[in-house]
Amino acid sequence: MRKELLEEIGEKELIKRLGKFMPKNQASDDCALIKTKNENLLVNNDSLVENVHFNEITISPQDLGWKAVVSNISDLLSSGSKKTIGITISLILPAKTEWVWVEELYRGINKALKQYGGIILGGDCSKGNQKTISITALGIQGELKLRRNACKPGEVILTTGIHGLSKLGFMMQNTINFDNNVFLNERLIRKSIEHFCHPQVYPNFLKKLIKTRSNKKITKIGCTDSSDGLFQAIQDLAIASNCKAILNYEKLPKDKDWPKGDKWDEYYFFGGEDYELVFSLPKKWAKNLSTIDQNINEIGFFTKGEPSIEFKDRKKNKLLNNTPFKHY
Repeated sequence: MRKELLEEIGEKELIKRLGKFMPKNQASDDCALIKTKNENLLVNNDSLVENVHFNEITISPQDLGWKAVVSNISDLLSSGSKKTIGITISLILPAKTEWVWVEELYRGINKALKQYGGIILGGDCSKGNQKTISITALGIQGELKLRRNACKPGEVILTTGIHGLSKLGFMMQNTINFDNNVFLNERLIRKSIEHFCHPQVYPNFLKKLIKTRSNKKITKIGCTDSSDGLFQAIQDLAIASNCKAILNYEKLPKDKDWPKGDKWDEYYFFGGEDYELVFSLPKKWAKNLSTIDQNINEIGFFTKGEPSIEFKDRKKNKLLNNTPFKHY
């Protein structure tokens, strides 16, 4: 009998199969919930692997440390964390790694913790053939639970910011050639590299949600982040919530200098590592939130139907034939 390979089944199927060894729905979100006597905890783990997520050309060790922390805090925030307690760090490094590289990595880690909260609680080190930074982050669950499976038909789909910039920054850092007909100005180039190397997240997002909540009885909403791309984020919400997503292409927030064309739409939807929040809310709540935060944009809505994504303008549906980033 032929044995299946991970590159054949893919990351999503791998997680689905691993979920059979866990309590029900334990793997449906990036964060795990641990109930305690006082406050419930959120636990997240994220890893960055050399030559998969980074290399010496694309990002400095200090920026890598920052990004390793932010990727974890983004997952905590997308589950409704009100406070980051701290992190543990596991390092796998070749024996010939220079100490200054590790020192700069930890400077970046501490800068991110200083801005977003939390301390280094401990970790582990081991030797390996390539650099790997694996961080486990602990947060405190807020009064409003954010989960992928909580979207409902009729709710508005929103996102906190612009997508695609991190993908462009990655390409610029790798000096990937673009079509000669495309002009990229210096402002867009700088902004995209900043988004890739030094991403920001939204620590006050939960407070704004609670402040604008029109119905206090609602204690759970659908949410995830776009670390694997905007398309993957919306697809994850649709599948977990058993809804169909209808997107309005004209409402997608883009940088004013973002080029037009099918290839640039692909970068926008499938680029990844933007760490924006993608979520759904009842219409009144969505309007209240958008009023106090101009960076939050409505991009579509959920409706009844098979879990899938469609554009309001059906001519754009060909864009959905592209494939998201795969780890295998």
